[in-house]
Amino acid sequence: MDGQRDEGHDDADDRDDPVTGDDRPRPTGWWVGAAGPLRRLGLIVAVLAVALAGAVLGVLAGGQVSTDIGPFRANLSISPARDGGTTVDIPPLGALLLDSHDGPTHLTVRLGALDQGRTEALIDDPASISRASQSAVEDVRSGVMRLGLRTLGASVLVTLILAGLIFRDVRRTAWAGGLALLVTASSLGTAAATLRPQAIEEPRYEGLLVNAPAIVGDARRIANDYTKYAEQLQRLVGNVSQLYTTVSALPLLEPTPGTTRVLHVSDMHLNPTGWQLIRTVVEQFGIDVVIDTGDITDWGSEPEASFVASIGLLKKPYVFIRGNHDSGKTAAAVARQPNAIVLNNTTTTLAGLTIAGIGDPRFTPDKNTSPAGSGLTQQVADQVIGAGNQLAATVRSSPRPVNIALVHDPASAGPLAGTCPLVLAGHTHSRQVSELPQAPGQQRTTLMVEGSTGGAGLRGLEGEKPTPLSMSVLYFDQQKLLQAYDTITVGGTGQAQVNLERRLVENPAAGVPATPTPTPSGGVPATPTPTPTG
Repeated sequence: MDGQRDEGHDDADDRDDPVTGDDRPRPTGWWVGAAGPLRRLGLIVAVLAVALAGAVLGVLAGGQVSTDIGPFRANLSISPARDGGTTVDIPPLGALLLDSHDGPTHLTVRLGALDQGRTEALIDDPASISRASQSAVEDVRSGVMRLGLRTLGASVLVTLILAGLIFRDVRRTAWAGGLALLVTASSLGTAAATLRPQAIEEPRYEGLLVNAPAIVGDARRIANDYTKYAEQLQRLVGNVSQLYTTVSALPLLEPTPGTTRVLHVSDMHLNPTGWQLIRTVVEQFGIDVVIDTGDITDWGSEPEASFVASIGLLKKPYVFIRGNHDSGKTAAAVARQPNAIVLNNTTTTLAGLTIAGIGDPRFTPDKNTSPAGSGLTQQVADQVIGAGNQLAATVRSSPRPVNIALVHDPASAGPLAGTCPLVLAGHTHSRQVSELPQAPGQQRTTLMVEGSTGGAGLRGLEGEKPTPLSMSVLYFDQQKLLQAYDTITVGGTGQAQVNLERRLVENPAAGVPATPTPTPSGGVPATPTPTPTG
């Protein structure tokens, strides 16, 4: 009996461990109880890691489908991303970046070449472009649904294969596959739940500037509904189809009835590249009026006056105010151009817009007349705010309501709060949009500060990176209220990257919402101004 009992006891001690498979005698002690939970925690972490890795690999490997969008053969793909969004890649014309959704998934739509048979049909029958674009919305929706299902399937399949190779255990492999399904479905569900169809009305464009008007489209009032999304998508597909099927000049879009387009430029600083950019935008965007808020030259000298001769080549009204680098001779040279109007505490009406403007009170190259230079000292503040007070009085006494007021230094804008809906400025070489402080009952006044259209001239080469060339296209509706604006940025000297971003004003009568600005000592409203470079 004892022998049998001892033999049975030895067998029990020496049998294989059911978890580890180890046939050595099992240890005893207090740490044995802790080993089980720690090992289970390690297994859980391992299953989670395999599920996440499998989901990511599955999305990268299988998260793409090909589909027809209108007349195009397009490739739709999903990739992991922190901020979501959609990229519409239109080679070789550029790309649209849309803030379409949140979540850890990014959708890329790459339009490929036209099918030969459909291309011939489009060329033979131009009306077929319109018919083909009508199906674009349903094509995209169908393609995205197939993409989502394919992504789910690929994620689970890759995870199951990966887990099977690692764990060699059916239950753990099943858990990993289930977790991968949950993670992928949650990611896609987050994108669907946060979908913003109206994002297509506010795209960011990267590519060739001459293609921007056709790709981005014309600015229109926005309504947050699926119909507007469908119209814009159809218009996009139609425009790109025309670009792909014609060898003539780039087709211009028909202007929205009643829209007035204003190009705002500033701080050219003698850079001839700025004129090339201005001419391109004037032609491609159908600009009605060009507004220049000063510093077209560097020293205001007589030889520099010849630089302004390019104004006459634009064939569009050109409204100008002096900057702190422009002399009286500079202003006179601008005024001699047949299409130019120089404002100095005066108003003018063009294309239905009443514009008031005043030149900068300083001429900083001459240290006798401007000993304080261009820095925002108290003496300079008195000068520039005084100019704003003068223009505010002119605006209030204008027989016609003023739509736009022009100053060079944004520090002059404070006194104009409540006198008009929009103030344009420059000087800081940095783009900024803000709302001026307003008294109760006053209308809102938006201040839009432009960057340097000339890339700050030679100053733009002083930093580590060249200062980009920038300008803005402003769209005014029939009531002459700002309804949208495009910010155009071109890489500095030696660079060629073009970036265009559209911003819509949802309530033009209320102005552009932005952060309020403080009031300086003395109680005179003004705007905070970054340290200027010119």
